Amino acid sequence: MRVTPSVLAFAGLLAGASADMERARELYHLTQYEESLKVLRAIPSKDSAVYDLMGRDYFMDGDFKKATEALEKAVAAEPANSNYALWLGRAYGRRAETSNPFTTVGYASKARQYFERSVELDPRNIEALNDLLDYYLEAPGILGGGMEKARGVVSRISLVDPAEGHWAQAKLDEKRQEFGSAEAQLRRAIDLAPHQVGRVVDLAKFLYKQGRYQEAEQSFARAEQLAPNNPKLLFAKADSYIQAGRNLAAAKSLLERYLEATITPDDPPKSQARKLLRQIAGG
Repeated sequence: MRVTPSVLAFAGLLAGASADMERARELYHLTQYEESLKVLRAIPSKDSAVYDLMGRDYFMDGDFKKATEALEKAVAAEPANSNYALWLGRAYGRRAETSNPFTTVGYASKARQYFERSVELDPRNIEALNDLLDYYLEAPGILGGGMEKARGVVSRISLVDPAEGHWAQAKLDEKRQEFGSAEAQLRRAIDLAPHQVGRVVDLAKFLYKQGRYQEAEQSFARAEQLAPNNPKLLFAKADSYIQAGRNLAAAKSLLERYLEATITPDDPPKSQARKLLRQIAGG
């Protein structure tokens, strides 16, 4: 079989696009969102994966309008992809939070619809379930929120991941100001996943909000033993100090360490750390 030059050229284009996508993903995971976007924009033939990553880059860079535009294209190209629907819901959610009152309702409704669609497409998508839970807990009934809906999502999370289910129940209990039950749920989550630093950090943050500073510090110390210099831990500890108006010098040091740390898109953006530093300076 004779291979024509056009076939070879097409194969070369595919190989180049694949290499570009890998490079763009690498830059994304290094939180270099603008650089990732430059690579993606140069890909001549864009598919759903390209538009999805572009949307995430725009989202993480704070351009939520462009994020929704790119993610709409990803969802249109691959409507059965749960994660594409999830990220489109997130983008509309942030537009709702940052837009004027006349457009908030529409964006919030779209966020809910895409969160629900994401869960419908993949009932085991923990991130989608958690985002849907947050929506139901925070949105008023007129926008589709509500405690009964939240309770249903907690049950679904528990079936997928028992430890995550206890954490979700704690969020629901805290929202209802049932603090004793919330604490018990957080401790049960730790029992089920004792080596997950995030579980211990969740308890420490909760205890700090309750004004139980000594117990909270013990939990933070346990988290440090599990994962020294963990970026999420640095940020959570600093944030807890600032919210309580305590240990502000230590909070400043923690945030400075956070700004020097290597983070991922799963960590709070460094812009949030800078905002907290300005809050300390202003105080």
